Amino acid sequence: MTLGFESFGGWGLFFIALAYAGAGIWLTEYLLNQSRLPIPAGITAAFVVCLTPLAVYGLQSALGWWDDGLVFREFTSHIDSRWLFMELATLACGAAMLWRYRLPFLVLPVAVTLWYMSMDLAPLLFKNADHAVELSEQVSLWFGLLILLLAFLVDLRTHQNKDYAFWLYLFGVMAFWGGLSVMGSNNGLDPFIYFCINLAMIVVGAVLSRRVFAVFGGLGAAGYLSYLAYDVFADSMLFPIALTAIGLGLIGLGIAWQRNEAAIGKTLRRVLPPAMRAFFEGRD
Repeated sequence: MTLGFESFGGWGLFFIALAYAGAGIWLTEYLLNQSRLPIPAGITAAFVVCLTPLAVYGLQSALGWWDDGLVFREFTSHIDSRWLFMELATLACGAAMLWRYRLPFLVLPVAVTLWYMSMDLAPLLFKNADHAVELSEQVSLWFGLLILLLAFLVDLRTHQNKDYAFWLYLFGVMAFWGGLSVMGSNNGLDPFIYFCINLAMIVVGAVLSRRVFAVFGGLGAAGYLSYLAYDVFADSMLFPIALTAIGLGLIGLGIAWQRNEAAIGKTLRRVLPPAMRAFFEGRD
């Protein structure tokens, strides 16, 4: 939505969103029931959910909530507690669309909304705090963990159907890992603890057969090794050589991991209950 659309006013934006949503629902019904095409139907259904913030913004604008000059296109770049009403409505719409259509791609806008909500909740909860930035980082971390727990429960309940948990895992890991990665270091052990957590994420990814954990854990581990290289070889000509060695070593580890991923995961899953172990091994 460009600034030009603001000229329609709040009610104009509200009814434009409703018109687009109506077209999206019609397309979803047609693609799902007439053409038997669930993947594009999932996209058009998600499009309807993504229109919810615009409809709520238009309604709020018509009621004078946005007279301070903040506009809809800044929804993705500015943190504001007023976005929470748009996000709650989006979650409600996403839940209704999921109940109606049972399409896994619909979880994507729900997961994104949960991620955005974690960022908008922080200034609302800690607007008078002395360390609001640090508290926002902690909110992102713990909110990410809650999303991951939700993803795990969804994974267990829907393991015989479609993969509804993928997007929750992705944005849960992004919120958790992002909050963890931007936290400041208070002592010399913090970077090493960060490294250990990233290694643990790789192990969790192997146990759950979810590579998103391994991807972000690998990025964090590589960042820690690069930090060590810079710290040890600061102002030295050996610095680029050390970084090159780290890069080549990570590629080698990646090849070894790819070749042995199934065997590693099977070994690690021996600690799980038999039913849960059979579920994750079935995914492999």
